[in-house]
Amino acid sequence: MRKIFRFFQIYYRGILRSLYFLIAIIVIVFFLPRQGKFKYEFQKGKPWMHEDLIAPFDFPIYKTEAELFEERNFILKDFKPYFNFDETVLNTALTQFQSDFSKEWSTFQIRTLNRDQKVLQSSLNTNQGFASLKLKYETLIKKDIRFIYEKGVIDASDLLTISSQPSLSVTLLVDSKAVDTEIGEVFTMPKAIEHIQQKILQEAEKDDPLVLQFWQSFSFQRIINPNLLFDEKTTEKVKRDILTNVSLTKGMVQAGEHVISRNEVIKGDRYQVIESLKRESERRLGQENTFTILIGQFLIVSILFFMLYLFLLNFRTEILSDDSKILFILLLISFIVILSSFVLRSNSISLYVVPFAIVPIFIRAFYDARLALFIHLVTIFLIGFFAPNGYEFVLINFIAGVVAIASLTNLYRSGNLFYTVSLVLISYLTVYLSLVIVQDGTLAAVNWFTLAWFAVNALLLLALYQLVYLIEKIFGFLSDATLIELSDTNQDLLRKLAEVAPGTFQHSLQVANLAEAATYKIGGNPLLVRAGALYHDIGKMSNPFYFIENQPTDFNPHQNIDYEESAAIIIKHITEGIQIARKNKLPDQLIDFIRMHHGTNKVKYFYRMHKDKFTETIEDDLRFSYPGPRPNSKEIVVLMMADSVEAASRSFKKITLQAIDELVDKIIDNLQAEEQFNDASITFKDITTIKSVFKRKLQNIYHSRVEYPDER
Repeated sequence: MRKIFRFFQIYYRGILRSLYFLIAIIVIVFFLPRQGKFKYEFQKGKPWMHEDLIAPFDFPIYKTEAELFEERNFILKDFKPYFNFDETVLNTALTQFQSDFSKEWSTFQIRTLNRDQKVLQSSLNTNQGFASLKLKYETLIKKDIRFIYEKGVIDASDLLTISSQPSLSVTLLVDSKAVDTEIGEVFTMPKAIEHIQQKILQEAEKDDPLVLQFWQSFSFQRIINPNLLFDEKTTEKVKRDILTNVSLTKGMVQAGEHVISRNEVIKGDRYQVIESLKRESERRLGQENTFTILIGQFLIVSILFFMLYLFLLNFRTEILSDDSKILFILLLISFIVILSSFVLRSNSISLYVVPFAIVPIFIRAFYDARLALFIHLVTIFLIGFFAPNGYEFVLINFIAGVVAIASLTNLYRSGNLFYTVSLVLISYLTVYLSLVIVQDGTLAAVNWFTLAWFAVNALLLLALYQLVYLIEKIFGFLSDATLIELSDTNQDLLRKLAEVAPGTFQHSLQVANLAEAATYKIGGNPLLVRAGALYHDIGKMSNPFYFIENQPTDFNPHQNIDYEESAAIIIKHITEGIQIARKNKLPDQLIDFIRMHHGTNKVKYFYRMHKDKFTETIEDDLRFSYPGPRPNSKEIVVLMMADSVEAASRSFKKITLQAIDELVDKIIDNLQAEEQFNDASITFKDITTIKSVFKRKLQNIYHSRVEYPDER
């Protein structure tokens, strides 16, 4: 038991990370479609490269998406939307009319009787004449209102809802009975009001002119309301039922029937028969051999993840040593695969709407292009295994992913994301159209809906990229945009460094320039090393005058203290820098530059002075050493070199090309001899390249200038 506990204690990190991979494999297999894989590969327009194909069982011939779309549209052409007949609206309209008419007629009567009686006709000279006319128009208008509501009044906005339907009729639900009615037989609200007004004005022209004026000004807007109400729920239910009943097949192939011969070109109808056989075979395999297929899927997914593990183990070991980085990669792959499986189960959405290029875009935003490409390949291989037309799917998305990775330079610049997404969309369209030409020999066979799905794919890429900032916060990553922001010398911390320790600030700028140029040449992250270089010495702000670059010419505080104390003050700028960085919430990646940029080196000046004065001991040796650890990435190694070379270059008495070459070689060779690079993935070739860049940059910095003659 103790041995087992000891084993887990030693290897628990490796066991934990293996568990991450195992959980990802199980989750992906759980969501994969439970169907077999057709054993033949084929393409439309290409010869059948296998033996003669004989139908192994009876199977239906499935209709194409275009055929189903056309058939459904034909059925919906005569579909009639449903409206409810609301009988209560009539009583409400009659009551509203009675109220409005009585009020306005009384006002009209009083105003008219108060006028000069000579200008009035005899019918309006008395109250009896007004009462007679009121009863006449009440009866007439109520009759018209009943007539209108018997026909039905429909809202114009509801007509706009059904305007896409070619049908010119609707179905009315009256007392639970469906009655088909032509659109022309019902009233819209404007037509209903116009109908009443015309009838009333025709009658009013026979009476007093003042009555005509009254009806011309009378408003029916509050009285007439629709009594035919669009029933969206019933309409959609009936439409869905009709579309569900559309047959998905168009014939049968009997067992033993010849399907296609070897080298026969796969054309339209024949292609559909083979596709139907493939679909039916995969369905039957999934039903009859579920457990066996599950084991096969588990093995295939495990193999692909094992390949990913081997790649990380050989080329990106720092990722395997970081739980958050492993989890991010596994979650990203799992999410895309699961999303694709859900899309495949939906018959209404194409798989090409899934933005697969977001995988290499996200990986490239935080890592390098090689890792982005490999993870993209693992992802599309996983999905291509169960996607329809797997070869076409892998080809299209492989090219789109490569285009995305190749165009992802300087993504932090405004407009570059749109440029990348545009190239991805163009690559999708180009490869798809090329495949259509190869398979059908004409662009007439292009599925325009597929092109639309590609456009939606591009829009999703634009939208999903904004998640980069959320991923940064959750997993503690650094994007190029954030590094650019942190490298701005107007940041509060850098401005304070420039004010408190101006010499250190200038030193940091020179180190940043050297390190950035060298990192770019060896394929590292130049933005990361620049940001790290700008902050690597912020600990010197606590005691700026104890560092030679900030000292005035006539003052050196080290003269009054012993060598051990001087060394302790110098070494302390590491721990103080870490504290300042954490207080200002700098990312952990930049804190690593502060912690490791001296590795386990010694404060050589005070160490040698101490050795000359006292007897050397192991204890003394440790007192003059930085706490470390040694750099664990090529970017921090480059910073260590640049920091040492830039500081040493300021001691030049006579600047020559030979002196610069000797200085750079000496400094870097000493660091290498002290094994400061052993924990980082840096090669001898990289070191040679870095030396070359440093020499060239220092030559440019210290080049001689023309001496200006004195003015006579």
